Amino acid sequence: MALFHPVREGEVAKAIVSSFWRQFEDYIQSDVIIVGAGPSGLIAGRELGKAGVKVLIIERNNYLGGGFWIGGYFMNKVTLRAPAQEILDELNVPHSMVSDGLYVTDAPHACSKLIGAACDAGVKFLQLTLMEDLVVRENNRVAGVVINWSPIAYLTKEISALDPIPLETKVVIDATGHDACVARKLEQRGTLKLIGEGALWINKSEDAVVEHTGEVYPGLIVSGMAVAAVYGLPRMGPTFGGMLLSGKRAAEIAIEILEQLAIS
Repeated sequence: MALFHPVREGEVAKAIVSSFWRQFEDYIQSDVIIVGAGPSGLIAGRELGKAGVKVLIIERNNYLGGGFWIGGYFMNKVTLRAPAQEILDELNVPHSMVSDGLYVTDAPHACSKLIGAACDAGVKFLQLTLMEDLVVRENNRVAGVVINWSPIAYLTKEISALDPIPLETKVVIDATGHDACVARKLEQRGTLKLIGEGALWINKSEDAVVEHTGEVYPGLIVSGMAVAAVYGLPRMGPTFGGMLLSGKRAAEIAIEILEQLAIS
């Protein structure tokens, strides 16, 4: 006796294709697009989603979480300094204090919980998606991103001449980590200057990244290590509290911008 309900192969394919394209069409316009699905991007998405904001996260890899999955030196452990362990408490992630104010947790557990929390908040994702450019309107405001399939970056020019497509949004958050890919698109046009991140200095870096998280160009917020790349701040290494709190701050700023746009 069969255990599962009978289904035709074509029904499976149709379910995947039709549901994907319905969602894709719905998110051609959104409130916030987050570029980068690492810890700062995920927590920003979760906070925005909880506030009822329509959020799309695009990620160039086929997986979510960035370095949050693997921790330091591929050892699957991540550290957080107080008070960032409170986010682990919110996510129901087990952790332990290894010294005064320093906590350690399993990277896959923390990352998977954060991904799940973002999904539960209504965040949608486009993986294997490359941000090629920005939409900038006549008022010199970022108003969207231009995307393509990320695998084309690894193909020869002769077979990768695939035109990208634009997505409209009200706010873009650059959560692409050390590369600060979104901000660098503005630097290429001479409208923003990136200093480049400094050497590792944990105690200074995390506070500085959270403090400098904000709107660096109308419609563009930098979060996480992209903040360090823009402002020349130190790296923080395999401790993730600064990135999580920076993501929370980015979400707060995005909500403030959306509220201002709504009344203007």
